[in-house]
Amino acid sequence: MTDRHEIVDVQETTCCIVGGGPAGVVLGLLLARQGIPVTLLELHQDFDREFRGDTIHPSTMELMDRLGLADRLLELPHSKIHELTFKTPTGSLKAADFSRLKTRFPYITLLPQVKFLETIAAEAKKYPDFKLIMGANVQELIAEKGMIRGVRYRGKGGWHEVRSPLTIGADGRFSRLRQLAGFEPIKTSPPMDVLWFRLPRSPQDPKGKGLDGRIRDGHLLAIIDRLDYWQLGYVILKGSYQKLRADGIETLQRAIVDLAPEFRDRVHHLKDWSEMAFLSVESNRLPQWYRDGLLLIGDAAHTMSPVGGVGINYAVQDAIVAANILSEPLKNGSLHLWDLAEVQRQREWPIKAIQAFQNQIQQQIIARALDGDKPFTLPGFLRLPILRDIPGRLIGFGIWPVKLKC
Repeated sequence: MTDRHEIVDVQETTCCIVGGGPAGVVLGLLLARQGIPVTLLELHQDFDREFRGDTIHPSTMELMDRLGLADRLLELPHSKIHELTFKTPTGSLKAADFSRLKTRFPYITLLPQVKFLETIAAEAKKYPDFKLIMGANVQELIAEKGMIRGVRYRGKGGWHEVRSPLTIGADGRFSRLRQLAGFEPIKTSPPMDVLWFRLPRSPQDPKGKGLDGRIRDGHLLAIIDRLDYWQLGYVILKGSYQKLRADGIETLQRAIVDLAPEFRDRVHHLKDWSEMAFLSVESNRLPQWYRDGLLLIGDAAHTMSPVGGVGINYAVQDAIVAANILSEPLKNGSLHLWDLAEVQRQREWPIKAIQAFQNQIQQQIIARALDGDKPFTLPGFLRLPILRDIPGRLIGFGIWPVKLKC
């Protein structure tokens, strides 16, 4: 426990949100719009992260539209993904078609997450009840009589304290608040990892491709058009990274060319393993997201697999449901444990369902990696024509649409 004499200042607020990712920033805006005092603490000095998820799904864009921000976001450099397609040696396999969705935004918007977060934060700052503190390294939960009453963090000038009747943990897959609260997640995903790296564009490259997937000889490569460069994700079996490194970077270069021959003239730009980001693909969820005075949302409560790129979408949906349920109790000073439980109750089944869907796809990828002769297919029930729109709907909106009520 921190020596109280070291505390630089003590701040009071109604809701303290830890974590400036999509869930935290969106929830901060939604609460501040209603006149609820919010303090948002972000560990880093800016929102920029390497290889962060950048896919904004139709349901999130509909929320942005309601908040008057959709057109502002679409004015920023971006690309659109109208369908998810995998190219295999036997042809193309369409995994999801978003163009058939009944929405103003029948596509996934590929926009740097830093720009998305900066836009939301700038809008939130227009409200006097919103306070954003960057460089706030939360180290302790304030617990009194078994209830969480805020946090202590290291920041400018030393130790600071934020006291609040509600603390929200939205600090991502490596959540510090989850650890401090003693919550243990349940692992839900098959084992695989991804190497993320970038390659330069060529003047002859097509523009606005969005996302492309390649499957060949037991390997999978995701190709994302970042407009000024290509971002690639090479899927490997969990535990095989060290062997890949031992085989030499030339082995990786050859694998990329086998999957995407158009990059033959530039794979030499991959010269060192330090140029790549290693992502352990693991989905999990907490059996319980809350305790008195504390609620976890987004990746802090349920880490998602990259399959379908739904992480931002589901984090934002958590924020919407939390705002719908908690706004009135926070305004009235009548927050109870059952309010926090209701957030989990409404969100838990959709999370379980999308993770089950992701796991089905991952099992196919892993089976393909273990047996190069085994074809990649969608789950059997999705190959029926009458059900062809389910993947696009499931990825774009979730199990059912989440609407902002406040």
